[in-house]
Amino acid sequence: MGIQRQEKILIYGDYDVDGTTAVVILRKALEMLGSQTTYHIPRRFVDGYGMKSDVVQQAAVDGVKLIISVDTGIRAFDVVETATALGVDCIITDHHLPENGLPKAMAVLNPKRTDCQYPDKNLCGVGVAFKLVQALFTRAGKEKYLASFLKIVAIGTIADVVPLVGENRVFTKIGLEGLKMPANFGLKSLIEVCGLDNRVITSSDVGFRLAPRINAVGRMGGGQQVIELFASVDAERSKRLAQEMDRLNRERQLIEEQILNQVQERFKAEPSLARQWVVVIDGDGWHRGVLGIVATKLSEKYSRPVLVIGREDRIGYGSGRSPKGFHLLSALESCRDLFDRFGGHAQAVGFQLRADCLDELRRRVNEHAASVITEETLAPVLEIDAEIRLSDIDGNLFEETQKLSPFGPSNPQPLFAAREVALIAEPRILKGRHLKFRVEQDGRALDAIGWNMAQSHSPGPSLDRSLSLAFAITSITYQRMNALQLIVKDFKIL
Repeated sequence: MGIQRQEKILIYGDYDVDGTTAVVILRKALEMLGSQTTYHIPRRFVDGYGMKSDVVQQAAVDGVKLIISVDTGIRAFDVVETATALGVDCIITDHHLPENGLPKAMAVLNPKRTDCQYPDKNLCGVGVAFKLVQALFTRAGKEKYLASFLKIVAIGTIADVVPLVGENRVFTKIGLEGLKMPANFGLKSLIEVCGLDNRVITSSDVGFRLAPRINAVGRMGGGQQVIELFASVDAERSKRLAQEMDRLNRERQLIEEQILNQVQERFKAEPSLARQWVVVIDGDGWHRGVLGIVATKLSEKYSRPVLVIGREDRIGYGSGRSPKGFHLLSALESCRDLFDRFGGHAQAVGFQLRADCLDELRRRVNEHAASVITEETLAPVLEIDAEIRLSDIDGNLFEETQKLSPFGPSNPQPLFAAREVALIAEPRILKGRHLKFRVEQDGRALDAIGWNMAQSHSPGPSLDRSLSLAFAITSITYQRMNALQLIVKDFKIL
């Protein structure tokens, strides 16, 4: 009805990749249907997470008659009530878990509603937004345009680390195919700045190269640049915006590295900090935009839950990550009285509390953890799909495994093991972090690389020792030649 009445529509998003890509596709779709649209992306450090009443109030003043949320809003009870009182209708599209009922909006689209019969519960925010677009375009007879949206849907889906099964796998498969020939000026520029032009783009490329540059905008406090990039119809402007996103990503990486170095110095001074059931580490002025990444890296390195907290003006802003086997949100629930606000799920949380509550938080989450986990619970496990010889690895095997792609959560890349392989070249450290070496078995020699293994596997393998490897297989292009390479997940020196 809002489209038919030519009402002004506000799309209310979020500042992460899922939220911004959802705004991009819904805004474009509504404009193709003849709507007048505007949008709002919260600023991480000014507005915080979620819908806010002051934004709704300003929207009403600006003549907005309909607000559609994407990737947010499922708990925005007061905001929806404010909008209703101002004569503004709301449609909520979200994928986060509802809590204590639903907002009294015109409609609430969320596959995780307890009364929702939709079979695929794993859609992320941009996936739910796409389903709305699909319904609108089907009614308008514009189904032929739907596939063009899946390039952006694929980026948001991969970035949000949802299971790549069901519809998510379909979206991603078709979207990655579309990235071979992008028409959008902004998408072209982003692909170029990532060094991915003129090559097949994989889910790994999206997760580690495209998505971080989009995410860096929100992490560093912005968000609007992402929408502007994909809306740009000017090649030079698109290039400048993509380069700015690349710069912000480099800045994010530098800040992240500085915090990680400070954490390591703390662990050296107080080794017991890294041996807690739940590592709780804090620092003055730590940039809120990178705390989640720091927590992820520490959790992976130490194989335990980690809460990283930046202190600002006696307030602690925190982010947490946990390996499978420990429900991090339940741990926060056990001491919920300490928080000004908190939320998340089993493996990832965000929260805010008074800085003088940090010691009590550390004590209570570790007390809770001690009652529910053991070292065996947290021990990392690699699930090997098959044990093979290096002589089994050829182009046919690689092509067969690629038929299972795109790879991601719940659909991981096949993992192989090979025992007693010979090291035939002195290992090299790349960029101070990665370990590269060459191995041979049965006359078959292959390069192998272990990302971020230089420190965790020090000292590395030596030429007089053989190895057992756990690895995935990938293809690289060097001097216009394709070659297979092993991506090492772990190794044992024999």
